Order: sequence, then structure tokens, then C-alpha cells
Amino acid sequence: MPPVISPEAERQEILRHYRRLLRTAKPYLKDGDTKLIKKAFNQSLEAHKEMRRKSGEPYILHPLAVAQIAVEEIGLGTTSIVAALLHDVVEDTPTEISDIEREFGPKVARIIDGLTKISGVFEYGTSEQAENFRKMLLTLSEDVRVILIKIADRLHNMRTLDSMPRHKQLKIASETLYLYAPLAHRLGLYTIKSELEDLYLKFTDTETYNELRVKVRQSQAARNRFIKEFVQPIDDELKAQGFEYEIKGRPKSIYSILKKMKKQNITFDEVYDLFAVRVILDVPPEQEKAACWQVYSIVTDFYQPNPDRLRDWVSTPKANGYESLHTTVMSRAGQWVEVQIRSRRMDDIAEKGYAAHWKYKDTGSIQPESSLEGWVNKVREMMESNNSSALEFMDEFRQNLFVKEVYAFTPKGKLVILPDKATALDFAFDIHSQIGMHCLGAKVNQKLEPLSYQLHNGDQVEILTSHKQRPTAEWLNYVITTKARSKIKDFLRDDKRAKAEDGRFLLEKRLELIEVPFTQDNFNRLLAYFNAPSAQEFYYRLAVGQIDGRVIRESLFTSEKPLPAVLEPKTFDNEVQKIRGVKPDMLVVGEHTDKFNYSIARCCNPIPGDDVFGFETDQGLIIHRTSCPRAVDLMSNYGNRIVRAKWTEQLELAFLAGVRLKGSDRVGLVNDVTRIISTSLKVNMRSITITADDGFFEGQIMVFVNDTDHLNKLIQRLKKVDGVLQVERFDS
Repeated sequence: MPPVISPEAERQEILRHYRRLLRTAKPYLKDGDTKLIKKAFNQSLEAHKEMRRKSGEPYILHPLAVAQIAVEEIGLGTTSIVAALLHDVVEDTPTEISDIEREFGPKVARIIDGLTKISGVFEYGTSEQAENFRKMLLTLSEDVRVILIKIADRLHNMRTLDSMPRHKQLKIASETLYLYAPLAHRLGLYTIKSELEDLYLKFTDTETYNELRVKVRQSQAARNRFIKEFVQPIDDELKAQGFEYEIKGRPKSIYSILKKMKKQNITFDEVYDLFAVRVILDVPPEQEKAACWQVYSIVTDFYQPNPDRLRDWVSTPKANGYESLHTTVMSRAGQWVEVQIRSRRMDDIAEKGYAAHWKYKDTGSIQPESSLEGWVNKVREMMESNNSSALEFMDEFRQNLFVKEVYAFTPKGKLVILPDKATALDFAFDIHSQIGMHCLGAKVNQKLEPLSYQLHNGDQVEILTSHKQRPTAEWLNYVITTKARSKIKDFLRDDKRAKAEDGRFLLEKRLELIEVPFTQDNFNRLLAYFNAPSAQEFYYRLAVGQIDGRVIRESLFTSEKPLPAVLEPKTFDNEVQKIRGVKPDMLVVGEHTDKFNYSIARCCNPIPGDDVFGFETDQGLIIHRTSCPRAVDLMSNYGNRIVRAKWTEQLELAFLAGVRLKGSDRVGLVNDVTRIISTSLKVNMRSITITADDGFFEGQIMVFVNDTDHLNKLIQRLKKVDGVLQVERFDS
């Protein structure tokens, strides 16, 4: 329970936060701004006066914190401060958008409208989060501050997630990793993106997070010593050449360290670049590029660079506006170190993203093609052309958020930036929708290539078209950009509708010929017989010849013989594994420990002791591990179908788990491994496969264990076997 504090102490606490906000914002304020902020603060204070957060503190501290993040960490101004202070007023109190517009003007009202969730009943199978996110993005195309304030709101919610119940923590954290961290990355808010990812890990896999945090802290002193020695010669030379600069070490986030460990299958000690050294130069815009390369020359005079690790985002900035020169060099201690070289303006943009980008917009030093302006225009275009479901839209939107870019050129040398793995067909649609629609292929670097050709950096692309060419369903396999996908889908949908009209005409003529009336009952018989999911699909198949009209005979309508039933799709057939012998009292499910029918997800194969959650489906409840590869997707899109679940005290039952081993091969190794499994820990094995090559072995063992403790004991014992270098659990 939080400590009880007096109303006066609370009032002083609220005023302290409010004054801090005004102090931080002071350099950005114009005449009359302080009065406007005070008015917004008083209205928010009044609107939320009876409300408390889950932690027990007054609700007003949340909008104050969101406004503070907007100013201090994103660099936004007065309009955003006012909108942040009022962002929950319309949703949580009787205040209407029209009241906000009357008091604070149309800009603030539009931002708050974009931040206000759609209320109402959502059909089973649709996603409330996806619908609200699409609504918010509609406003993004008019005013990007909607998203920036939403990111500030989400960051504060994540920082205070301790007070929420477990199932809410999982839902909010997963939604954050799924959408808001990629969005912060795309808007250039690198620091916020890293913190959101770390907080996601803290609440979904607390043990791993704490373990890595301790290791990072333990290595801090040695790291500081290393950085000091590493930068000394660079520091001396920069001073000698008269540079105004700052050098700092930037530690890698815990989430990115874990990601690297998993991707490269290495331990913490093997992650060499736990930090980067950053050199920030104070130079005027026109000298930035030359100064960055001059510093690069100084760094590589002292340390040998890795030629494969040079990244020049000074000449060609990333699509989110990020500019910097990165190189990886070999230190004298035999360790690779990443060095980032940038100007103060570039660092400001890297830290504060979109807001800083606009602050420097008038300097003329940002290329409009590679800036965020282009990205926001693409989002606008995407919103206008997209009529797919909210979930489908959100999926496609995400694909365009968190990707590397590929840089290609038109025949006249115009730069086109597309997501990594984009194709010649994506390039065609990016130039113009009509060019995409009629694209035959491409000449890439003067050589003929098909529609599916994947672009490489520096490719010069000439699109070949024909007025006879039309998109086909196969084209969807050749594109990855949202614009191309939505245009192709629109065409196919319209084409299908037109063909379905032809199919209906053909059916009418066929029924007329065999003298059968066109009634709903007769039509339903046809749908069932041909196993067609809808009327449009049936007409379409008839029009394109997938259904032979001659098969429609009078006997189909007079026969008493049962017709084939329409098959129900078995959505979870491949996902769900029923556990033999599991008793219904092994899991406590739901807020009130209700009894549910449940089964275990095959994708992550949870066992007692694992942190789990339940996911409601038409077939009952599916139990997943919180670290399941599908967890983020399920929890962020279908938070309303997530059910709290935990294991009860265990009975002696066996659960299947997989263990992977690697190490140096020797005679008798398999014997030692199997002896520990069968004799020492009395674990039953279902299967064992071990392959050896050039003195190195790799093995996979499927074992039956009681719970995670039992499995961890087995892993620890196996690690002690002579020659075994690595043992880890894997999902069967």
C-alpha cells in the first residue's frame, strides 16, 4: 500500500511538478504562452480532481509527466504542452472536443481528438487497439504531434507499470514493443525507443532483465577505464587541431544486448560492442560534412578501422532524418569499438528526432527526399489509399516502420529510398501508381530484370511498362511496401467484383436453361455443394472457370442426398497441442480462478514454472509462455482476449521440453549425457539426436520434466559434462 499523505502535501507535490514543467519550457515560450499553459493545467486539475492512478497518486501527475517528457525529452512547444495536459480530459470526463476547441483553439482540439480512444463495442475477432491506432494515424497525416504526445504518454505509462496487474503489464508492454518502440525509432527518438524496449523486457522477462542489468553495472568501472584510455589520443589531437567538441561513451541498451546474444547465439561476455564512443562537433552546418570526415581521419590514424563496418549517414541520411558517420575500429586491447561522429545539430536530431528535425528545417542542410517529411507524406498517402481491415493495415504499417533502407536511383539520377528487400515492382509503384499498375519489368544497371528483382544500394532502375499489363494476385508476393500492396489489392478487389457480376449473370442464364428458380434456398444449396464461403466468391469462381457451370444440373436441387458441408477452417490445428494427463486444476486461470477448458500452445510448449498467459479462442483457452514468439503479436492486437494464468502447486506429471547442446566431441560423450538424464535425475527421454563434424558436436534431446526447476537442474548438470560448452532450452 502507498503511504497516506495529507491533501496539503499532495497539493505541494502537484505544484512542484507544474513549476518544474514551466522552468523546462521557459526558453521556448512566447508572450501569453505561460497564461495558456496555466489555463490548461487548471482545467486538467479540475477535470481529474476525484481521480487516482493505480499507484494511488493524484491522476493530474500523469498529464504533467507527459507534458514534461514532451518538452524535455522530445523538444515540443506550447501547443503540445497544452494538449499533453488535457490529453485524457475528453476520454475520462464530460468535457467535449467542442469545449476544448472553444477554449484552446482548433490545433489543440485536433490533437486531443486524435489521442481520444474510440469507445464502443468491438466485434469478436477485431482489435480495439488496431482501430484506435488507425484513428490516431489519421490525425498524424495532419499533425505529427498526436503521435509524439502518444509516445510520451506511453513512455510514462511504461515507467509506472509496476502498479498495474500482471495481465495488464503484459498487454501494455507487448503493445509497446509491437508499435510504439518502432514508431519512436521511425520518428528518430532513439533514446526513447531504447528505454521502451528495456521496459518491455523488464516487465515480460524480469529475471533476464535483472541478470543483464547487474552484468552491465558490474562491467561499468572497467568500461569507463577502457573508454578513457581509448579516447585519450583522439582527445589530444582534436584539441591540437582546434575543434570545439564533446566525447561521450553511450552504453548499449539491455534489450539490444539480449537481441544480439540471441541473434548471434553468444554469451554476455562475447558481446564486444557494449558501448559506442560518440564525438559531437560544434561546427556550422556548411562545415559539418568535411569536419566529420576530418575526425574520421584522426580516429583511423590511431586505430585500424574495419572496412565492412563504415556507415555514412552524413552523405545520405536515414529516412527518419538520422545523420551520423559510424566506424568500428580495433582498440589496442584487441577489442572492436564503434565510434560515432556527428555535429551538435545531428546529435540533437538523433536524440529528439522529429521535433529537432523541424527546428533545423530552415537551415537547408536536410535533403527533403530522405527526411521525415517524405515519410509523413507516405503515411498520408497510405491512409488515403488503404481500405483494408484495421489489423491488416496495422500489420502493413509496422512492416514499414522498423526496417533498414535501400537507396536506388531513377535513370535521371533522382534518389529513391525504399525499405530493405524492396523490389523493382515496389520501385515502380513508388514512382507513380499507374507506372506500377502497368509494370512489365525493369532495366537495372542496363540489364533486364523481372518484377521480383530485389534492389541493392546504388542500383539505377528504369521501369518498363505496357498499357496491356495488369496486376495479378501473384504480384502480392513481389512487393513489400504498403503503397504497392494496397494499390494491387484495390485493383484485385475491383476486378473480382466486376468478374463476380459476370458470374451472377452466367448463373442466372444457367438456371433459366435448366428451368430452376433462382431462390435463396436453391442458391444456398449451390454454395454448400461447391464449398464456397460467400456469394461473391461463388460468382467469381464461376466467371473464371474454377467452377464448371455445366455441373449445375436439376438433380442438384431435387436430390435428397445430403450435400457436402462447408468446411470450418481449423485455425489452431497446427498451434495447439493437448497435453495427455493434464488435470483441470493445474492452472489457475482468470481473475476469479474460474475453471476454463484450456490447451497448451505448440509454438512455445510451456511447462509448469514458466510465466504464462491464456489467450481466448473459439476453441477454448490456449496457454502460451510470456516469452513466446507470438506473444507480442497476440497481446498487442487482442489485449481484450488475454487472460491471467499461473501454475498451481505441481502434481508429479511429465511435460515435454527440448534441450540443445553444443561442444567439442570426444569418445563416451553421449554415454555421459544419457547417464545424467536417465540415472542421476531420473528423467525420461523421448528422443536424442547428436551430430558431430570436425571435432565439434551439436545435439537435441527431447525430455519429460515436471517443471522449470526440474529442467534447470538438468541443464546445470549437463553444463558440467566434460566437452559440453553450451546447453539451452528450445521450444519443441
